Amino acid sequence: MSVSPSSAQTRPASAPAHEAAVPDVVAHQIAIEQAHVDLVFAELEKAGLRADVVKAEGLARTQFGRSVETGDAEGTGLFERDALMFHAARRRSMLDTQYEGLVFGRLDIDHGTLRGGAPDTQPTAAGTSNGERAQRHTASRTEDREVRYIGRLGVRDDDYEPLVIDWRAPAASPFYRATPVQPMGVLRRRVLRSKGARVIGVEDDLMVPEAPDDLVVVGDGALMAALTRSRGERMRDIVATIQAHQDEAIRASARGVTEITGGPGTGKTVVALHRAAYLLYSERRRFESGGILVVGPSGAYTAYIERVLPSLGEESVTLRALGDAVDAVHTERLDPPEVARAKGSTRIRTLLGNAARGRVPDAPTEFRAFVAGRAVRLEARILDRIRSQVLRQHQRNLATAAAQAALGEAAWASLGITGDREAKAEFLDKWEDHLDVEAFMAAWWPQVDPREVLLWLADAELVRRHSRGTFDDRVAGLLAASFATALETGTWSVSDVALIDDLAARLGPVQDAPTEERGFYEIEELDDLSQYGVTEVQPISGARETRAEVIAEDPRGRLLAGRIGKPDEYAHVLVDEAQDLSPMQWRMIGRRARHASWTVVGDAAQASWTDLEEAAAAREEAFGTQQRQRFHMDTNYRNAREIFDYAADVVRRQVPDADIPNAVRETGHDVVEAPLGSDVVAAVRGSLHELLEQVAGSVAVITPQRYAAELAPLAGSDGGRVQVVDPMSTKGLEYDAVVVVDPAEITRESPGGVRVLYVALTRAAHRMTVLA
Repeated sequence: MSVSPSSAQTRPASAPAHEAAVPDVVAHQIAIEQAHVDLVFAELEKAGLRADVVKAEGLARTQFGRSVETGDAEGTGLFERDALMFHAARRRSMLDTQYEGLVFGRLDIDHGTLRGGAPDTQPTAAGTSNGERAQRHTASRTEDREVRYIGRLGVRDDDYEPLVIDWRAPAASPFYRATPVQPMGVLRRRVLRSKGARVIGVEDDLMVPEAPDDLVVVGDGALMAALTRSRGERMRDIVATIQAHQDEAIRASARGVTEITGGPGTGKTVVALHRAAYLLYSERRRFESGGILVVGPSGAYTAYIERVLPSLGEESVTLRALGDAVDAVHTERLDPPEVARAKGSTRIRTLLGNAARGRVPDAPTEFRAFVAGRAVRLEARILDRIRSQVLRQHQRNLATAAAQAALGEAAWASLGITGDREAKAEFLDKWEDHLDVEAFMAAWWPQVDPREVLLWLADAELVRRHSRGTFDDRVAGLLAASFATALETGTWSVSDVALIDDLAARLGPVQDAPTEERGFYEIEELDDLSQYGVTEVQPISGARETRAEVIAEDPRGRLLAGRIGKPDEYAHVLVDEAQDLSPMQWRMIGRRARHASWTVVGDAAQASWTDLEEAAAAREEAFGTQQRQRFHMDTNYRNAREIFDYAADVVRRQVPDADIPNAVRETGHDVVEAPLGSDVVAAVRGSLHELLEQVAGSVAVITPQRYAAELAPLAGSDGGRVQVVDPMSTKGLEYDAVVVVDPAEITRESPGGVRVLYVALTRAAHRMTVLA
């Protein structure tokens, strides 16, 4: 299973109720959940008022300002007051900050199933058995069914019945632990997507081979239901096998490296995400304290993860696209394939190393000053030697003191005085506080942001000099042009992020300049002008009021905005679409996983990175010597067989060893091939018209860059159902129907060639048209 941009998978209108997910059914399910969420928020507001009452009671306990001596009886009253106010304020703060995603899950539990098998011993948040709850809370279930809502914190009604169960409570554990193999009595697990207090979508996981007729299943769960119902026992056996193998991967040991492989539509992503949820629940202390990093190919992917893994332990899960992996940098812009290959290869480390160790552009090349009454002159050759010596043992940004000390030693040596220790000590003492030395150091050895180094490399001659023997002049020119493009547009490329991270590791974090002390008279004059009758200057209406606004209009300022610190390290790292990571990106993720376990998801046949051997070496270096376990998914239940057979034929011609899964669902509708013609927009419009009539969900136009501008106006048409996307941005996504525009051009312009075309051809669940 992979990401669907629509709120649910679309099923034929004639399908049974629990298999359907047409818009009116989805809207009805959202309305049901909205009614419960409204009830929760009404109760939350009452809880907030109760917290205010408790705070007021605390304030009324004693009078303010009373002096209390040790042993005074009033001391106890003040302590009780402070305790009441503290807990009331904390509760109020918690209530005020939990609105976003407060209720994120729902469990439909069948106690009849549990009584027929293992007893249900899970306690509820109210401390009663589920059997007792079944008698007391009948409004939300039939005789043997219970509905549990899971959220960021527990909320009860006036009768002290739980409306929402805290996700950490034992009663919430089936939300993370239940699987189709071990359902724990769960029929359906539902994820609620909300914006503030409004429910905007639902996604279901079906935990039983066949759902009861009155249970509506939306999303990928509906697909599973359709699979089991559309065939006989053989299909149910296939689905059970899929679920059992997925469950095995989800519950595998948290230690070492877990690799999940398989072709398109085999459920790799969903298995990995459920594994992250299971690990966080089963080893909460380890993963809450150490954190889990989830890395995906794009912003659309991370947006989907927020739906699948909501609120996992507050800040326990960090979601990053490759363009967001470094703090203070956010981008989705892609380089041309040849530039991306050069930036992604470890060969570029030669260029980066030479640039990081080289002269700062426009820095002085000579030092001249009188120090301790002696004339000192240091030429460029000596300055370069000092810089080289210092950087052998220090990161540049942490070596200012060492550089100044080495410079002082060289300055003394240049005087040719030997044997006079007192004179040398006096000279070096003067050197440390000399104003000319301080000014020189500020210009010669400034703190360097790693992003600045890349901007230096917009100079083609500098790139050629620093990359001599690594890249030829043509590639060096392309690299310089790419950094010049960043300066012109104010945006980094996704490939640049790993280079920035490499440079940050070489340079060290930027150090703040020491704060100068001000005299008392300065503080008085600057901080309190009103006593002198001076009115503070007010900004003129319409003027730019903040530095941030000025920076926003300056491309260089946008590139250097924010601060890059030391990268965080995590207890577990999950990498999806791992086959696309370049060697430099593997090194970047590896810096955040020095002591982490891994879950890695990928399919080599869909790789956009071409040198798989170099990527494999960098991946192994990141993993280290940890133990490995591998799980392979071999059944495709995203694509209709007709669609996947077409895609498989295309990729096999150039990738004969591609991992081809078995597609088990048929629609009876073959892929439509049509001529692109000279009027591309007209051809696409015609195909869209047909597909929009045939499916009720999302339709994507996957186009090469060549036609992107012409086709962009089609995006959002037909009530937002149409999306226009480039092939690389479809990684991990799926649509009800797809129009693939000019497959030959997609192959030509894509970094992975036919492998990226294979990705585009496997995004459609039901219908596909290819315009060539």
